[in-house]
Amino acid sequence: MGSRYLRCSMVLVLVLSGCRSEVPPEPPRPVLVDTAPAQAGAGALALAGEIRAREEAALSFRVGGQLVRRLVDAGDRVHAGQVLAELDPADLAQQARATRAQAAAAEAELARARSEHARYQALAAGQLVSRSALEAQATALRAAEEQARAARAQAAVAGNQSGYAQLRAPADGVIATREAEAGQVVAAGQTIYRFAGDGAREVAIALPEARASAFVIDQPVEVELWARPGVRMAGRIREISPAADPQSRTYAARVELESAAGEVSLGQSARVHLAAGDAGHRSVPLSAVQRGEDGSPRVWIVADGVARPVAVTLGGYGESRVAVLSGLPADALVIAAGGHLLRDGQPVVPVDRDNAPVEPVQPKPATDAAP
Repeated sequence: MGSRYLRCSMVLVLVLSGCRSEVPPEPPRPVLVDTAPAQAGAGALALAGEIRAREEAALSFRVGGQLVRRLVDAGDRVHAGQVLAELDPADLAQQARATRAQAAAAEAELARARSEHARYQALAAGQLVSRSALEAQATALRAAEEQARAARAQAAVAGNQSGYAQLRAPADGVIATREAEAGQVVAAGQTIYRFAGDGAREVAIALPEARASAFVIDQPVEVELWARPGVRMAGRIREISPAADPQSRTYAARVELESAAGEVSLGQSARVHLAAGDAGHRSVPLSAVQRGEDGSPRVWIVADGVARPVAVTLGGYGESRVAVLSGLPADALVIAAGGHLLRDGQPVVPVDRDNAPVEPVQPKPATDAAP
Protein backbone atom coordinates (compact mmCIF):
# COMPACT_ATOMS: atom_id res chain seq x y z
CA MET A 1 0.00 0.00 0.00
CA GLY A 2 2.82 2.38 0.92
CA SER A 3 4.78 1.62 -2.25
CA ARG A 4 1.71 2.22 -4.35
CA TYR A 5 1.15 5.61 -2.69
CA LEU A 6 4.79 6.52 -3.34
CA ARG A 7 4.50 5.64 -7.04
CA CYS A 8 1.38 7.78 -7.39
CA SER A 9 3.11 10.77 -5.76
CA MET A 10 6.05 10.51 -8.10
CA VAL A 11 3.77 10.37 -11.13
CA LEU A 12 1.90 13.47 -9.86
CA VAL A 13 5.16 15.41 -9.40
CA LEU A 14 6.29 14.52 -12.91
CA VAL A 15 2.96 15.63 -14.35
CA LEU A 16 3.03 18.97 -12.50
CA SER A 17 6.65 19.66 -13.46
CA GLY A 18 5.82 19.08 -17.11
CA CYS A 19 2.95 21.58 -16.93
CA ARG A 20 4.97 24.40 -15.23
CA SER A 21 6.22 27.14 -17.70
CA GLU A 22 9.41 29.17 -17.24
CA VAL A 23 9.16 32.91 -16.11
CA PRO A 24 10.00 35.19 -19.11
CA PRO A 25 13.05 37.48 -18.67
CA GLU A 26 12.49 41.18 -17.89
CA PRO A 27 12.38 43.23 -21.11
CA PRO A 28 15.02 45.98 -21.39
CA ARG A 29 13.79 49.41 -20.43
CA PRO A 30 14.48 52.36 -22.76
CA VAL A 31 16.55 55.07 -21.08
CA LEU A 32 17.48 58.52 -22.35
CA VAL A 33 21.25 58.96 -22.49
CA ASP A 34 23.35 62.09 -22.77
CA THR A 35 24.78 62.54 -26.27
CA ALA A 36 26.64 65.84 -25.71
CA PRO A 37 30.39 65.92 -26.49
CA ALA A 38 32.45 64.27 -23.79
CA GLN A 39 34.57 67.37 -23.21
CA ALA A 40 31.82 69.98 -23.08
CA GLY A 41 32.79 71.89 -19.95
CA ALA A 42 29.90 72.67 -17.68
CA GLY A 43 31.41 75.99 -16.72
CA ALA A 44 31.64 77.22 -20.32
CA LEU A 45 30.57 80.82 -20.61
CA ALA A 46 30.40 83.34 -23.45
CA LEU A 47 30.44 87.03 -22.54
CA ALA A 48 29.96 90.07 -24.72
CA GLY A 49 32.82 92.56 -24.75
CA GLU A 50 34.32 95.54 -26.55
CA ILE A 51 37.74 95.97 -28.11
CA ARG A 52 39.73 98.53 -26.12
CA ALA A 53 43.32 99.74 -26.00
CA ARG A 54 45.45 98.73 -23.04
CA GLU A 55 46.73 102.30 -22.68
CA GLU A 56 43.74 104.62 -22.46
CA ALA A 57 43.57 108.12 -21.03
CA ALA A 58 41.09 110.95 -20.60
CA LEU A 59 42.94 114.04 -21.86
CA SER A 60 42.19 117.35 -20.17
CA PHE A 61 43.73 120.77 -19.50
CA ARG A 62 45.45 121.40 -16.19
CA VAL A 63 43.87 124.85 -16.04
CA GLY A 64 40.45 126.22 -16.89
CA GLY A 65 39.57 128.63 -19.66
CA GLN A 66 37.82 129.05 -22.99
CA LEU A 67 38.60 126.47 -25.66
CA VAL A 68 39.53 128.48 -28.74
CA ARG A 69 41.01 125.81 -31.04
CA ARG A 70 40.37 122.11 -31.52
CA LEU A 71 42.97 120.68 -33.87
CA VAL A 72 42.00 116.98 -34.09
CA ASP A 73 38.81 114.97 -34.20
CA ALA A 74 37.69 111.47 -33.17
CA GLY A 75 39.47 108.81 -35.18
CA ASP A 76 42.53 110.93 -36.00
CA ARG A 77 45.97 109.45 -35.44
CA VAL A 78 48.29 111.62 -33.34
CA HIS A 79 51.93 111.55 -32.32
CA ALA A 80 53.61 112.19 -28.99
CA GLY A 81 53.79 115.92 -28.24
CA GLN A 82 51.36 116.94 -30.97
CA VAL A 83 49.11 119.89 -30.04
CA LEU A 84 45.50 118.73 -29.86
CA ALA A 85 43.64 121.80 -28.55
CA GLU A 86 44.32 125.28 -27.18
CA LEU A 87 42.79 127.56 -24.56
CA ASP A 88 42.62 131.34 -24.76
CA PRO A 89 46.09 132.28 -23.42
CA ALA A 90 45.30 135.94 -22.62
CA ASP A 91 44.33 135.49 -18.97
CA LEU A 92 47.15 133.04 -18.33
CA ALA A 93 49.68 135.41 -19.90
CA GLN A 94 48.41 138.30 -17.78
CA GLN A 95 48.65 136.14 -14.67
CA ALA A 96 52.21 135.15 -15.58
CA ARG A 97 53.19 138.81 -16.03
CA ALA A 98 51.59 139.70 -12.70
CA THR A 99 53.49 137.00 -10.82
CA ARG A 100 56.75 138.02 -12.51
CA ALA A 101 56.17 141.59 -11.36
CA GLN A 102 55.49 140.38 -7.83
CA ALA A 103 58.70 138.37 -7.95
CA ALA A 104 60.64 141.45 -9.10
CA ALA A 105 59.16 143.49 -6.24
CA ALA A 106 60.12 140.80 -3.78
CA GLU A 107 63.67 140.77 -5.11
CA ALA A 108 63.89 144.56 -4.70
CA GLU A 109 62.61 144.31 -1.15
CA LEU A 110 65.18 141.61 -0.46
CA ALA A 111 67.99 143.86 -1.77
CA ARG A 112 66.80 146.73 0.47
CA ALA A 113 66.61 144.39 3.50
CA ARG A 114 70.15 143.19 2.87
CA SER A 115 71.44 146.76 2.61
CA GLU A 116 69.68 147.77 5.82
CA HIS A 117 71.01 144.73 7.64
CA ALA A 118 74.57 145.49 6.50
CA ARG A 119 74.22 149.16 7.63
CA TYR A 120 72.93 148.12 11.04
CA GLN A 121 75.77 145.66 11.41
CA ALA A 122 78.27 148.51 10.86
CA LEU A 123 76.45 150.76 13.35
CA ALA A 124 76.30 147.96 15.90
CA ALA A 125 80.07 147.47 15.57
CA GLY A 126 80.52 151.15 16.64
CA GLN A 127 77.88 150.67 19.36
CA LEU A 128 75.69 153.31 17.72
CA VAL A 129 72.57 151.07 17.71
CA SER A 130 71.28 148.53 20.18
CA ARG A 131 71.51 144.75 19.77
CA SER A 132 67.73 144.50 19.60
CA ALA A 133 67.65 146.86 16.60
CA LEU A 134 70.22 144.70 14.81
CA GLU A 135 68.21 141.54 15.55
CA ALA A 136 65.08 143.21 14.17
CA GLN A 137 66.89 143.94 10.91
CA ALA A 138 68.13 140.34 10.75
CA THR A 139 64.56 139.12 11.16
CA ALA A 140 63.36 141.48 8.43
CA LEU A 141 66.09 140.16 6.14
CA ARG A 142 64.99 136.55 6.66
CA ALA A 143 61.38 137.50 5.99
CA ALA A 144 62.37 139.25 2.77
CA GLU A 145 64.34 136.20 1.66
CA GLU A 146 61.33 133.91 2.20
CA GLN A 147 59.00 136.32 0.42
CA ALA A 148 61.33 136.45 -2.55
CA ARG A 149 61.55 132.64 -2.63
CA ALA A 150 57.74 132.36 -2.60
CA ALA A 151 57.38 134.98 -5.33
CA ARG A 152 59.88 133.16 -7.54
CA ALA A 153 57.94 129.88 -7.07
CA GLN A 154 54.65 131.58 -7.93
CA ALA A 155 56.19 133.08 -11.03
CA ALA A 156 57.43 129.64 -12.10
CA VAL A 157 53.96 128.13 -11.56
CA ALA A 158 52.33 130.91 -13.56
CA GLY A 159 54.86 130.39 -16.33
CA ASN A 160 54.04 126.71 -16.42
CA GLN A 161 50.33 127.44 -16.47
CA SER A 162 50.72 129.65 -19.52
CA GLY A 163 52.19 126.57 -21.23
CA TYR A 164 49.20 124.51 -20.06
CA ALA A 165 47.01 126.38 -22.52
CA GLN A 166 48.05 123.78 -25.10
CA LEU A 167 46.83 120.20 -24.79
CA ARG A 168 49.36 117.74 -26.23
CA ALA A 169 49.24 114.03 -27.02
CA PRO A 170 51.03 111.94 -24.37
CA ALA A 171 52.15 109.28 -26.88
CA ASP A 172 51.48 107.89 -30.35
CA GLY A 173 47.92 106.69 -30.72
CA VAL A 174 44.44 107.58 -31.88
CA ILE A 175 41.71 109.89 -30.60
CA ALA A 176 38.88 107.61 -29.52
CA THR A 177 36.24 110.25 -28.68
CA ARG A 178 35.87 114.03 -28.57
CA GLU A 179 33.92 115.59 -25.71
CA ALA A 180 34.30 119.38 -26.09
CA GLU A 181 33.83 122.01 -28.79
CA ALA A 182 35.62 125.25 -29.63
CA GLY A 183 34.12 128.22 -27.77
CA GLN A 184 33.21 126.12 -24.75
CA VAL A 185 34.47 127.20 -21.33
CA VAL A 186 36.07 124.17 -19.70
CA ALA A 187 37.23 123.54 -16.14
CA ALA A 188 40.57 122.18 -15.10
CA GLY A 189 40.47 118.38 -15.42
CA GLN A 190 37.39 118.31 -17.67
CA THR A 191 37.76 115.62 -20.36
CA ILE A 192 38.40 117.02 -23.84
CA TYR A 193 39.45 113.82 -25.66
CA ARG A 194 39.70 110.13 -24.88
CA PHE A 195 43.00 108.81 -26.11
CA ALA A 196 43.91 105.22 -27.05
CA GLY A 197 47.62 104.50 -27.30
CA ASP A 198 49.22 102.30 -29.91
CA GLY A 199 50.13 98.78 -28.89
CA ALA A 200 48.22 95.91 -27.33
CA ARG A 201 44.48 95.59 -27.77
CA GLU A 202 42.21 94.07 -25.16
CA VAL A 203 38.59 93.08 -24.69
CA ALA A 204 36.71 94.67 -21.81
CA ILE A 205 34.16 92.25 -20.30
CA ALA A 206 32.09 91.98 -17.13
CA LEU A 207 32.19 88.74 -15.14
CA PRO A 208 28.91 87.76 -13.44
CA GLU A 209 29.05 87.98 -9.67
CA ALA A 210 27.87 84.40 -9.16
CA ARG A 211 30.80 82.95 -11.11
CA ALA A 212 33.56 85.53 -10.81
CA SER A 213 35.51 83.37 -8.35
CA ALA A 214 35.90 80.66 -11.02
CA PHE A 215 38.18 82.85 -13.14
CA VAL A 216 41.83 83.65 -12.50
CA ILE A 217 44.55 85.86 -13.95
CA ASP A 218 46.36 84.35 -16.98
CA GLN A 219 43.49 81.93 -17.65
CA PRO A 220 43.38 81.15 -21.42
CA VAL A 221 40.26 82.21 -23.32
CA GLU A 222 39.09 82.50 -26.92
CA VAL A 223 37.86 85.72 -28.53
CA GLU A 224 35.42 85.79 -31.44
CA LEU A 225 34.61 89.05 -33.22
CA TRP A 226 30.99 89.69 -34.09
CA ALA A 227 32.19 90.79 -37.52
CA ARG A 228 34.07 87.50 -38.04
CA PRO A 229 31.87 84.71 -36.67
CA GLY A 230 33.52 81.34 -36.27
CA VAL A 231 37.06 82.74 -36.18
CA ARG A 232 38.51 82.54 -32.70
CA MET A 233 41.65 84.24 -31.46
CA ALA A 234 43.70 83.18 -28.47
CA GLY A 235 43.77 85.41 -25.42
CA ARG A 236 44.19 85.40 -21.68
CA ILE A 237 42.63 87.17 -18.73
CA ARG A 238 45.05 89.95 -17.79
CA GLU A 239 43.11 91.80 -15.13
CA ILE A 240 40.11 91.23 -12.85
CA SER A 241 38.70 94.01 -10.72
CA PRO A 242 38.78 93.19 -6.98
CA ALA A 243 35.45 94.97 -6.39
CA ALA A 244 32.07 94.57 -8.07
CA ASP A 245 30.40 97.43 -9.89
CA PRO A 246 27.77 98.85 -7.49
CA GLN A 247 25.19 99.18 -10.27
CA SER A 248 25.56 96.02 -12.36
CA ARG A 249 27.07 93.81 -9.61
CA THR A 250 29.61 92.48 -12.09
CA TYR A 251 33.40 92.39 -11.99
CA ALA A 252 35.23 94.29 -14.72
CA ALA A 253 37.92 92.25 -16.45
CA ARG A 254 40.35 92.72 -19.31
CA VAL A 255 41.26 90.01 -21.82
CA GLU A 256 44.57 90.46 -23.62
CA LEU A 257 44.74 89.42 -27.27
CA GLU A 258 47.99 87.56 -27.78
CA SER A 259 48.73 88.31 -31.45
CA ALA A 260 45.83 90.16 -33.05
CA ALA A 261 46.53 93.85 -32.50
CA GLY A 262 46.43 94.54 -36.23
CA GLU A 263 43.31 92.44 -36.84
CA VAL A 264 40.90 94.35 -34.61
CA SER A 265 39.64 97.92 -34.40
CA LEU A 266 38.77 99.96 -31.36
CA GLY A 267 35.11 99.70 -30.38
CA GLN A 268 34.45 96.41 -32.18
CA SER A 269 32.07 94.01 -30.47
CA ALA A 270 33.43 90.64 -29.47
CA ARG A 271 32.40 87.47 -27.69
CA VAL A 272 34.79 86.00 -25.14
CA HIS A 273 34.53 82.24 -24.60
CA LEU A 274 35.66 81.16 -21.15
CA ALA A 275 35.70 77.86 -19.29
CA ALA A 276 35.09 78.46 -15.61
CA GLY A 277 37.63 76.26 -13.91
CA ASP A 278 36.33 72.89 -15.19
CA ALA A 279 37.65 72.97 -18.74
CA GLY A 280 38.80 69.56 -19.89
CA HIS A 281 36.41 67.63 -17.62
CA ARG A 282 33.34 65.88 -18.84
CA SER A 283 29.98 67.33 -17.96
CA VAL A 284 26.58 65.72 -17.52
CA PRO A 285 23.02 67.11 -17.38
CA LEU A 286 21.86 68.26 -13.98
CA SER A 287 19.02 65.72 -14.20
CA ALA A 288 21.56 62.88 -14.41
CA VAL A 289 22.90 63.50 -10.91
CA GLN A 290 21.32 61.46 -8.10
CA ARG A 291 22.13 61.05 -4.44
CA GLY A 292 23.31 57.74 -3.05
CA GLU A 293 22.29 56.26 0.27
CA ASP A 294 25.15 58.08 1.97
CA GLY A 295 24.21 61.38 0.31
CA SER A 296 27.16 61.40 -2.10
CA PRO A 297 26.50 62.24 -5.77
CA ARG A 298 26.28 59.49 -8.33
CA VAL A 299 25.21 59.04 -11.93
CA TRP A 300 23.77 56.05 -13.76
CA ILE A 301 25.52 54.67 -16.82
CA VAL A 302 24.84 51.94 -19.35
CA ALA A 303 27.37 49.12 -19.03
CA ASP A 304 27.00 45.81 -20.93
CA GLY A 305 23.29 46.47 -21.51
CA VAL A 306 22.40 47.09 -17.85
CA ALA A 307 22.16 50.18 -15.63
CA ARG A 308 24.99 50.73 -13.14
CA PRO A 309 25.36 53.56 -10.58
CA VAL A 310 28.80 55.12 -10.18
CA ALA A 311 29.94 57.55 -7.47
CA VAL A 312 31.39 60.78 -8.87
CA THR A 313 33.04 64.01 -7.74
CA LEU A 314 31.35 67.10 -9.13
CA GLY A 315 32.83 70.43 -10.14
CA GLY A 316 31.26 73.74 -11.09
CA TYR A 317 27.54 73.91 -11.84
CA GLY A 318 26.32 75.56 -15.03
CA GLU A 319 22.82 76.53 -16.08
CA SER A 320 21.96 73.03 -17.34
CA ARG A 321 25.08 70.89 -16.82
CA VAL A 322 27.59 70.10 -14.12
CA ALA A 323 31.23 69.11 -14.48
CA VAL A 324 32.35 65.66 -13.33
CA LEU A 325 35.89 65.81 -12.00
CA SER A 326 36.39 62.11 -11.29
CA GLY A 327 34.66 58.74 -11.02
CA LEU A 328 33.00 58.69 -14.43
CA PRO A 329 34.41 56.04 -16.81
CA ALA A 330 35.64 57.40 -20.10
CA ASP A 331 33.19 57.13 -23.02
CA ALA A 332 30.45 55.82 -20.74
CA LEU A 333 26.85 56.34 -21.81
CA VAL A 334 25.35 58.50 -19.05
CA ILE A 335 21.65 58.10 -18.36
CA ALA A 336 20.33 61.66 -18.57
CA ALA A 337 17.16 61.29 -16.51
CA GLY A 338 15.09 58.87 -14.47
CA GLY A 339 17.94 57.40 -12.46
CA HIS A 340 15.77 57.30 -9.32
CA LEU A 341 13.52 54.72 -11.06
CA LEU A 342 16.33 52.31 -11.94
CA ARG A 343 17.95 49.51 -10.00
CA ASP A 344 21.44 48.15 -10.26
CA GLY A 345 21.70 45.53 -13.02
CA GLN A 346 18.39 46.37 -14.66
CA PRO A 347 18.44 45.71 -18.45
CA VAL A 348 18.19 48.94 -20.42
CA VAL A 349 18.27 50.13 -24.02
CA PRO A 350 19.95 53.53 -24.57
CA VAL A 351 18.06 55.98 -26.80
CA ASP A 352 18.51 59.64 -27.71
CA ARG A 353 15.94 62.44 -27.53
CA ASP A 354 14.51 61.35 -30.88
CA ASN A 355 13.95 57.86 -29.45
CA ALA A 356 16.61 56.49 -31.79
CA PRO A 357 18.81 53.70 -30.43
CA VAL A 358 22.31 54.70 -29.33
CA GLU A 359 25.11 52.23 -29.85
CA PRO A 360 26.48 51.26 -26.43
CA VAL A 361 30.17 51.83 -25.84
CA GLN A 362 32.16 49.60 -23.58
CA PRO A 363 33.19 51.88 -20.68
CA LYS A 364 36.88 52.35 -20.02
CA PRO A 365 38.54 53.03 -16.67
CA ALA A 366 38.65 56.72 -15.68
CA THR A 367 42.38 56.50 -15.06
CA ASP A 368 44.85 53.98 -16.33
CA ALA A 369 46.48 51.76 -13.74
CA ALA A 370 50.14 52.37 -13.04
CA PRO A 371 52.41 49.84 -14.79
